Amino acid sequence: MASTPTRQRILERLDQLSEREQQRILEFAENLPSGTPRGTPGKDLLKFFGTIDSEDCRRMEEAIEEGCERVDPRDW
Repeated sequence: MASTPTRQRILERLDQLSEREQQRILEFAENLPSGTPRGTPGKDLLKFFGTIDSEDCRRMEEAIEEGCERVDPRDW
């Protein structure tokens, strides 16, 4: 594997960490996405199609619109 500036910085920083901190970094790296998303295939979710009634769907849609379409100028 070719050494890149980023890789070199990571290795230098790792050398400064305790064994426990290095273990945490390893656990984090092992849980990063590997290019192929993990999860449940859509075909396996089809069994749930139609199980939420239209009134509940409407209320969820309203809650999403209410909570997600607001801009908080103090945020960010």
